[in-house]
Amino acid sequence: MDEEDQAKIIDLIKELVHRLLSPNPNISSDLSKPQNPNCSQEFQRAFKYALRILSSRMTPSISSDESAMAESIKRQLVTQGKSSQALTFADLYTKFSSKSGPGSINNKWAVLYLLKVISDDRKSILGQFSSTVSGGLTELGNHFDYENSSNKNDNIRAFGNQRKENKLWNGGVLLISKDPENVREIAFREFVNLLKEESDVSEEVLVRDVLYACQGIDGKYVKFDKNVDGYALSESVRAPRSTRLMIQKLCELGWLFRKVKGYISESMDRFPAEDVGTVGQAFCAAMQDELSEYYKLLAVLEAQAMNPIPLVSESATSGNYLSLRRLSVWFAEPMVKMRLMAVLVDSCKLLRGGAMAGAIHMHAQHGDPMVHEFMRRLLRRVCSPLFEMVRKWVLEGELEDIFAEFFILGQQVKAESLWREGYRLHTGMLPSFISQSLAQRILRTGKSINFLRVCCEDSGWVDAAAEAAAAAGTTTRRGGLGYGETDALETLVVEAAKRIDKHLLDVMYKRYKFKEHCLAIKRYLLLGQGDFVQYLMDIVGPELSEPANTISSFKLAGLLESAIRSSNAQYDDFDILDRLKVKMMQHGTGDRGWDVFSLEYDARVPLNTVFTEFVMARYLRIFNFLWKLRRVEHALIGAWKTMKPNCITSRSYMKLQQAVKLQLLSTLRRCQVLWDEMNHFVTNFQYYIMFEVLEVSWSNFLSEIEVAKDLDDLLAAHEKYLNSIVEKSLLGERSQTLYKTLFVLFDLILRFRSHADRLYEGIHELQARTVEQTKSSRSKSDVASEPGSWLGTGRKALTKRAVEFLGNMGLELDAIAKEYSTLLEGFISQLPVQQHIDLKFLYFRLDFTEFYSRLRP
Repeated sequence: MDEEDQAKIIDLIKELVHRLLSPNPNISSDLSKPQNPNCSQEFQRAFKYALRILSSRMTPSISSDESAMAESIKRQLVTQGKSSQALTFADLYTKFSSKSGPGSINNKWAVLYLLKVISDDRKSILGQFSSTVSGGLTELGNHFDYENSSNKNDNIRAFGNQRKENKLWNGGVLLISKDPENVREIAFREFVNLLKEESDVSEEVLVRDVLYACQGIDGKYVKFDKNVDGYALSESVRAPRSTRLMIQKLCELGWLFRKVKGYISESMDRFPAEDVGTVGQAFCAAMQDELSEYYKLLAVLEAQAMNPIPLVSESATSGNYLSLRRLSVWFAEPMVKMRLMAVLVDSCKLLRGGAMAGAIHMHAQHGDPMVHEFMRRLLRRVCSPLFEMVRKWVLEGELEDIFAEFFILGQQVKAESLWREGYRLHTGMLPSFISQSLAQRILRTGKSINFLRVCCEDSGWVDAAAEAAAAAGTTTRRGGLGYGETDALETLVVEAAKRIDKHLLDVMYKRYKFKEHCLAIKRYLLLGQGDFVQYLMDIVGPELSEPANTISSFKLAGLLESAIRSSNAQYDDFDILDRLKVKMMQHGTGDRGWDVFSLEYDARVPLNTVFTEFVMARYLRIFNFLWKLRRVEHALIGAWKTMKPNCITSRSYMKLQQAVKLQLLSTLRRCQVLWDEMNHFVTNFQYYIMFEVLEVSWSNFLSEIEVAKDLDDLLAAHEKYLNSIVEKSLLGERSQTLYKTLFVLFDLILRFRSHADRLYEGIHELQARTVEQTKSSRSKSDVASEPGSWLGTGRKALTKRAVEFLGNMGLELDAIAKEYSTLLEGFISQLPVQQHIDLKFLYFRLDFTEFYSRLRP
């Protein structure tokens, strides 16, 4: 811009100022030589002010919206209660905005914004906004005059109307005096003097005492009062009630600090250390760190407390100082943290370990971000020892719990009881942020490592644990796991459990041949090896018929070895056969070998974790039941062998008397029918046991073994297998009545066997005496028979004795048959009402023709 243009702009500004200041703007005059000297002085001031405004290069921070600016001005006028002026402004703005064409203002928004800025600048005292804006559109000079009113309030007036001597201009800048007579300053000083009259102690001293109290130290006037259990201003000191209340409120921080500091000191000095534990020590260390930050704040505040407190009128411009009200602002955040720590101290006073971490976690559930972050930072320190214990347990199997604060407890037990009793979950120490299922998985993972190390003497779990740590990413994690990383912890546990459990099952299946040993127990203890069982009963039968106290265990062991060599059992693994032994149970007077004989299987470490003493006792009970069933079957087979060669009887049948013939036929028929009934029952019952119970349970057991993921699944599958056999075999608690009835039936069948043997022995003796009598009659000599012989009195005596013997045997068989029918019907009638569904299938098998159902009324 050249000098000529600048001169034109200056002339235009002078013309504008002249028109605004002149009472009659239509009168033209020389601007450089005004007629009125006062007008010349005012003209120069207004000119400089206008020039300063127009020379400003400040850019507006709002968008250029003419309508929005006009609406803002109208809204401001309405808010101030100047509705009439708002209407006037709206009318003027309508006329102003309608001007268009040559000579009109294009940037109307800039004019409105300029007027509004000038108005806001003058409004700092008590501006007349309506006169400024509406008059600005008609007379811009009203913006450049101020005066003091008679009531000493600062009001904006137009330059052209009033001029007072209190208006000062300095270099074109208007200096406004809000309170030229210092009325406010005088009032403030009077207020300060009034406060000094009401208080014996200055606020500076009270501030320092409060800072001492917040450090647990008694000040000169603010001391700890045991009666109120807190810090308070001494009653002898005169002070306003508001000051006392303020001090009492601020000194709450000191009371909280005293509680927290006392807990930390007591915990650190407590002996023995197990009363605190590593988690408690971490808790105290975390709170001590928070107190260190608190000490730093107090140091800053103490430095500020050295500065004097200015008057109220000087507060806005004074430097750093500390008053009670400012102290309340400084203490806002420390008060929240200290209250939290005091609450935690009360909650954790009697807790330790995982219980303490769980209690602190409950207070972390807060909606305030500051509180949440504070508790999270505190819990990360507190839970650090706990998470380290978890990491060592799931990756190394080490239970480093010196102070008994971990949620897993260990105890010294035998190797066979290590899995079931060696370790258990202590729910009282389980923190609430670790779920019960995750805790159980953590427990099992560490147990698996210790089981492999102690019972299996295996070290392959080390590689599995290293792979798990790498898969979970804990090897690269700095500082290890911590609070808030439950997902990472669960990932580590899942990966470790998956690999270690798989390795454990591989060791059990391949190295210790778990499946093969289960099959061996099924074949020998559950009598599944048919040829072995049959041969064993044949060779040990004569021995077991003797009294139990006369039987030699060594001889029975030799017979067992013979049965193994004589059957397909000889092809089994030597390690399996070496575990099979004879066991004689405790017996009393009158017991036979059949009652005390049993087999046992020596399950060594680590298999005895599955086949415990209790489990083997259940196997022994099943064996005794199956052995009794096989013995009954063996007895019926023996009776059938005796009854089958009827040709021996038929040779001399024609030589018998008619009465003897009829009696013999009737007795033999009764014996044959009764044997057939008993054989039907025993055969079907044995089929049910061997196939529908043992084989089905074994098949289900194998299926569950295939899907087992850990040793607990394996134990559960075996337990289910054993329970299935016990329940289906009438050995369960719910089938005791049936079990007793069944054993009475077995004893009755054995009694029948002895009666059948006596019957056929008598028949054979009758045949022999008949042949002998025939030979004697041929030699016509009356040969006296031995005492008790049927031939002692001749042929008639033989006939009489034969009829009497056969009759007695028939009666005994009838009694046995009647008792057997009663017991069997009672047994079958109880089957439909049993809760176990498989027993109902036994009923269908025994009574498939509904023969027994028709007999019942």
